[in-house]
Amino acid sequence: MTDLSHLARAGARIAVRVTPRAARDRIEADGGAIRVHVTAAPEDGKANEAVRVLLARALGLAKSRLTLVRGQTSRDKVFLIEG
Repeated sequence: MTDLSHLARAGARIAVRVTPRAARDRIEADGGAIRVHVTAAPEDGKANEAVRVLLARALGLAKSRLTLVRGQTSRDKVFLIEG
């Protein structure tokens, strides 16, 4: 798993590009861009929740500290780290 703990600051916004229905759950960090691949389908918020759980694990945070602030129905999403 990719370690993103250096980004875990209260008030920080994390921009990610999501690929739903992937073969396996994983995170790729390539030159500042974060790509999150999840096996969940993009229906009823399942993929968004899967991204939140996976991202929280990589950041070393509780999933309750991550809030989706932009991109509810888009592949490009922005999460806010709550203090």
